[in-house]
Amino acid sequence: MGIDDKAENTADKVKGQVKEGWGKLTDNERLEAEGKAEQAVADVKQAGEKAKDAFK
Repeated sequence: MGIDDKAENTADKVKGQVKEGWGKLTDNERLEAEGKAEQAVADVKQAGEKAKDAFK
């Protein structure tokens, strides 16, 4: 846990942003929604990592 998890969460967030942007560009609402969902999951995971760090 730690840096590897944080990097993975950041990568997931960027992947979600790209997917959302591609969905907007191609007018694909499903893809756009998937991107937003991936970003939300990454944000929750990142918050969990920050909470773990706070208790160390």
